[in-house]
Amino acid sequence: MIYFDNAATSWPKPPCVTEAMVRFMTDIGANPGRAAHRPANRAAGIVYDARKAAAELFHLSDPLRVVFTCNVTEALNCVINGMLHPGDHVITGGMEHNAMMRPLRRTGETGVEVTVVPCTAEGGLDVSSIVNALRPSTALIALNHASNVVGTLLPIAEIGRIARANNTLLLVDTAQTAGAVPVDMEADCIDLCAFTGHKSLYGPTGTGGLVIGERVELSRLAPLKRGGTGSRSEQELQPDFLPDKYESGTLNVVGLAGLEAGIRWVMNRGIHAIRDHEMNLTSKLIEGLSGIPGVTLYGGSDARRRIPAVSFNIEGMEPSEAGLRLDEEYSLMCRVGLHCSPAAHRTIGTFPRGTIRFGMGVFNTLAEVDTAVQAVACLAREKG
Repeated sequence: MIYFDNAATSWPKPPCVTEAMVRFMTDIGANPGRAAHRPANRAAGIVYDARKAAAELFHLSDPLRVVFTCNVTEALNCVINGMLHPGDHVITGGMEHNAMMRPLRRTGETGVEVTVVPCTAEGGLDVSSIVNALRPSTALIALNHASNVVGTLLPIAEIGRIARANNTLLLVDTAQTAGAVPVDMEADCIDLCAFTGHKSLYGPTGTGGLVIGERVELSRLAPLKRGGTGSRSEQELQPDFLPDKYESGTLNVVGLAGLEAGIRWVMNRGIHAIRDHEMNLTSKLIEGLSGIPGVTLYGGSDARRRIPAVSFNIEGMEPSEAGLRLDEEYSLMCRVGLHCSPAAHRTIGTFPRGTIRFGMGVFNTLAEVDTAVQAVACLAREKG
């Protein structure tokens, strides 16, 4: 089997991830922060170790500014629903996932003004469009780091400098880049970094978080939910300090054990080494697919400007048929359709049909890319 659906969820996971999760379930199993006995303290230590790992990954000095969520979607909702008010203005882009667009559209119904700046047909964004969209009421610039459809990387650091120069916060969705592309919150001028654990961090599903930069005033960011935190239990009001203000209820500790192991594995392997490997895969795949008559590729041809998510279509064949046949006839697992990103497909001209997407990861090989190209060539010849 060739697994080319890593842009949805990475697989396989490094053995250390499974081992860490099993170790928690068999040896600890307790609830962190709710008791003083040894298993509870060990569980709390696992949570803190995961915070430290995430803080190191994103180059943040204070691990307590890492708030854990179920996924990147919840992290984005924490900011969009917790920070924006009627009269505020938000700038976003034309390649956003529905994890960003749906909560933004909801705030638009409550009096928040949302400006969607256009992106190019390759998924790029001209930073001048951000500058031109700025207003005195702009409270937030909210963008993905890379498109989950065509893989195009946005110039986040340049946009971050614009945001800081205009006293505006920058929220970045790193679902596709955390672990695959270096992300430095300070160097890239990112104020709010939303991440997920189950993609290029090679952790389990049900894990993710929001990293809150020091420019963010906590009084401006209301919690998405309120409840038990294990701290200040004598009070019926939500704590106002990090990370407790934004973490109500029992955390997914077994998942965080796996997440910490995944992040450490990525950092030990080296993000730059991972990036080089995945760029080689992407270059070879683009070269191979672009030489097949009847295949239309989307996104730029330069692997240095994209992540290893490549979308294409086969003339005369619906994406759904292609995906089914690639699975059944070639044991090649991929994603087809709109990828939860209708805005992106409108931008690249594939709405409502969608595309076939090959999402590669660190465990994929150049030989698998060759096999995949041959499989697509066979399908395209039938329709030629």
